[in-house]
Amino acid sequence: MASTSQPAPSGATKDVSLYQFFAPGGVLARTHPAYEFRRGQLQMAQAVEQALQEKRHLIVEAGTGTGKTLAYLLPVIRSGKRVIISTGTKNLQEQLFYKDIPFLEQALFPHREGKLNVCYMKGRNNYLCRKKLYDLTDQPVLSGLEEIEHYRAIAAWEKTTQTGDRAELAELPEASALWHKLDARSDTCLGQKCSSWEKCFITEMHRRAMESDIVIVNHHLFFADLAIKQSSDGAPDAGILPDVGTVIFDEAHELEDVAGNYFGVSVSNARVEELCRDVEASLQRNRMYTAALSGALKSLRERSQFFFALLAAGEGRFAFENRREFLEENGDEFMGLQQALQRLGAELANIPSKPEEIFNFVRRAQELQVQLGFLMESEDHNTVFWVERRRGGRDRLNVFLQATPIDVAPILKKCLFDSLECAVLTSATLAVGGGFEYIRGRLGLEHARESVLPSHFDYSSQAILYVPPDLPDPRTPQFAAKAADLIRRLLEITRGRAFVLFTSYAQMNDVHQRLLGELEFPMLLQGDAPKSALLEEFRLTPNAVLFATSSFWQGVDVQGEQLSCVIIDRLPFAVPSDPVVAARVKCIDAEGGNAFFQYQVPAAVITLKQGFGRLIRSLRDRGLLVLLDNRILKKAYGRVFVESLPNYLRTTEIRQVEEFFGL
Repeated sequence: MASTSQPAPSGATKDVSLYQFFAPGGVLARTHPAYEFRRGQLQMAQAVEQALQEKRHLIVEAGTGTGKTLAYLLPVIRSGKRVIISTGTKNLQEQLFYKDIPFLEQALFPHREGKLNVCYMKGRNNYLCRKKLYDLTDQPVLSGLEEIEHYRAIAAWEKTTQTGDRAELAELPEASALWHKLDARSDTCLGQKCSSWEKCFITEMHRRAMESDIVIVNHHLFFADLAIKQSSDGAPDAGILPDVGTVIFDEAHELEDVAGNYFGVSVSNARVEELCRDVEASLQRNRMYTAALSGALKSLRERSQFFFALLAAGEGRFAFENRREFLEENGDEFMGLQQALQRLGAELANIPSKPEEIFNFVRRAQELQVQLGFLMESEDHNTVFWVERRRGGRDRLNVFLQATPIDVAPILKKCLFDSLECAVLTSATLAVGGGFEYIRGRLGLEHARESVLPSHFDYSSQAILYVPPDLPDPRTPQFAAKAADLIRRLLEITRGRAFVLFTSYAQMNDVHQRLLGELEFPMLLQGDAPKSALLEEFRLTPNAVLFATSSFWQGVDVQGEQLSCVIIDRLPFAVPSDPVVAARVKCIDAEGGNAFFQYQVPAAVITLKQGFGRLIRSLRDRGLLVLLDNRILKKAYGRVFVESLPNYLRTTEIRQVEEFFGL
């Protein structure tokens, strides 16, 4: 949470046309010596301004280098409206708040005669809960020296921090177990009844947001907040974001997946255990631990263990299509867990003159009961039910029982787009085959203006796309050995300086293993270190080659010669056996559509555009793109991919690649 105060006098922006701002020699060029005029940026700003004035929705694809943040910020400021800007990543949030907003302030108020009224919010788990810290101070329950050290650092920092944002604590590791006990997430929040409510960081963040003209959030916070408001039927104190008429979604290609997560339901053994731990700590702190409560907690832990152990074996995501049969066979275990939750709730409710947090535990136990009932017994046709098993801390297997909307379009249409005056969706990758039919249909966005802006880059001279015509199909066993040989040859041409991106961990590890000792360049492998550390090492290591999977396909920015090659192993179709993908395919086909062309191909096109988008990040960048999957040339659907990509120089001959690099 951060903010700049004092409202901006909108007259400062109204006297000058958008053209005078963006034009060569205009306001922005005078403010910043390195500012370049980009026709696409001016066109986008004009489109956003028109959408705001007409109260229309807008979808706009603006390629890398357009400068789209300034193109929507300026019209937003000129409109004088309160607006939420939602981004896909924290990096973009930080760019907006710490770079773009100060730059615009300098341009709009050269003599510091005003300030923009902006605040920047993250999800609640990024902030410290003061009550939890004070409770822990009174009765520390810390495990190990490391936790004691972290606790001391957090306690000292709490006395001076203005925001409570953990990003200020550089020495606190990303995976700190202690932070999880102290963060301000909503399921443990007592709201206005909390003894620390007045000095709470969330209260303060909410206050600042209410006073700001522009609120910068990320998609996760936006949709978590929207889902809370929906489930509380618009109760006035629900959620922490202010009500607005306009939202700008940047990196909007991620909206369907994020919305699906927050409009779904998830219950896990970890969530049950967390409730037990929180109840236990509170009862001990308040000296209210009784034999009956101890028995209720023991019973809940046992019942949870029995029930979750019965769900799908092995790690990964599995469809849960046989719920009815499962209940016929294991109904006793399900009812046992429900009764154990009910028993704990009843025992807690019976405590005389109890502190406020006990009421919260009763609510959490009831919520778990209701959600478990939905997950096991609901017949909702727009929901896919599935199970995920993944490793948690200390190598424990956590089991998640999940329900996800198959089609988020009707939900988003009703609770988002129909209630907003103006939504602007933008990204470098929204169009498929030059149009927005796919994204509109997936999100339920009707009656929107549309625009695909010309790129600021000269792709035909800056990048060459090579597709080897004679490699085996990537789905065959022969592929990995042949692909590894070709990758080695290509990396010799580019002198390393490459991302080699894979659609699966298995393929990544296989090819990496084959090239170990074969390459003369430093090799980095995803999983050997945290993502940010690997990226930093890549930037600092001459001629490095990074082998990675999906998390490096987007939101990663390496400018200059250090990244001169991006190799992608295959067309990035979503895994067809994934339960959510499979349910969406089945649903489209059942309605008489063609899921392959309406859903699977367009989704893969957008992912491929994201992956290739890592290479050219500025006018000075040059390099090689490689797709090791020649289905793009041989299959009819390949044309959709080709027509959706920028106009790179294209070749199937390695000789031309060598010439591009002057060999």
